[in-house]
Amino acid sequence: MKTRTLGAARGAAGAAGAIDRGYLARFTMGNEAIAREVLELFAAQVPLILDRLRQAQSDADWQAAAHTLKGSAAAVGARDLQRWAELAERVDANVPAAERQAHRTLALGLIVEAAEAACRQIGQMYAA
Repeated sequence: MKTRTLGAARGAAGAAGAIDRGYLARFTMGNEAIAREVLELFAAQVPLILDRLRQAQSDADWQAAAHTLKGSAAAVGARDLQRWAELAERVDANVPAAERQAHRTLALGLIVEAAEAACRQIGQMYAA
């Protein structure tokens, strides 16, 4: 993964919102109660997965956490988060350690930003 690729992709990120509500409605067959439950579970799990990324001690740990996040984001229609997690999952273990760490740091920042946007949207959707 190239740093400039992440930066270029960042500019294209999510004008339509952090959660694709159309996808979510199709995924939950229009059942708003299920959509809410899925989104609230997602929002509760995101901080745990982000901690796994931050604390990854090996390439396998990093890739497993990124893969988990990618799947979770895909399931709720968090497209930007899914995209960043997919790119993070591909950080090449064969590049020098300093370069790999720089890529991971950049990826983590983008992931956190997208995760916060998704969780913020979820919170706004179900604010009392």
